[in-house]
Amino acid sequence: MRLTPRIEENVPELPEVEVSRRRLAPMLIGRRLSEVSTSRPSRFFITDPRRLRERLPGRVVLDLVRRGKYLLVVLDDGSSLLLHLGMTGQLLCAGCSNPRLLLGGERVGERVAERAAERAAPPWPGFSPDQHTHLQLGFEDGGPAILFRDVRRFGRVMLVEPGEEVARLLRLGPDALEVSADQLWQASRGRRRAVKSMLLDQSVLAGVGNIYADEALFRAGVRPTRRAGRLRRQECEALAAALRQVLERGIETGGSSVDDFVAPDGSDGSYQTEHLVYQRDGQPCQRCGRELERVVVGGRSSHYCPSCQR
Repeated sequence: MRLTPRIEENVPELPEVEVSRRRLAPMLIGRRLSEVSTSRPSRFFITDPRRLRERLPGRVVLDLVRRGKYLLVVLDDGSSLLLHLGMTGQLLCAGCSNPRLLLGGERVGERVAERAAERAAPPWPGFSPDQHTHLQLGFEDGGPAILFRDVRRFGRVMLVEPGEEVARLLRLGPDALEVSADQLWQASRGRRRAVKSMLLDQSVLAGVGNIYADEALFRAGVRPTRRAGRLRRQECEALAAALRQVLERGIETGGSSVDDFVAPDGSDGSYQTEHLVYQRDGQPCQRCGRELERVVVGGRSSHYCPSCQR
């Protein structure tokens, strides 16, 4: 079977966004915005950047909450700043250090740290805003700014007015960390699409992407190509449990830093060292020893064990 090239990028998923939320919260909550800098208008900004520069200064951050893969910076006037990391977005504390950030706009891959290390010796220099930094939040206390950097500009920034309903949030399904077996069972009934495609549908399940879908399906013993409507109830129970397991472990380990993800404090995640199938095609399954395979499902690479998954 001929496969498409590996051209897709790994979108930060629920664990990476939740790690960002937990690391950012103490850097944001209780601080008063004093200055907002933006790059020129682009698809990155749902709200005109000039409006952001006018409206945000003077506001105090009350909370930082996550909805699926979205973050909402809750402000003291009832408005919120909606943030989505897209494919290559990074929320950073000014001055944080990571060799990945030395590569500028280059495509990031698995050996990014090694390549960057050839250019500079540790300690790595603290990061300063560059041409890919599109939003900078400065604070009255004079402490470090918070930066939103995105090489590809697939991230999104939107100012949500008090009481405003956001269509993209209303379309989200239940949060993947809280999904039940019954919810998966009901969502799968009558669906002809592959179960992998169902898991990636944010209106069905909010927060899951390619990495954690592959890992959960392996743990549940379900092939990514199985028609969702053919899942048995006990398989939905196993899949719901596996989703919670991999997502919670992803958060515990700081997320998966296989491409561009860097936490706000500059640290890398380490869950990629625990992946059992994702990007391991051609290697032996750690359960049965059979060679892992790769198949394209809905335009996305899917990795699985032909023996352990049915």
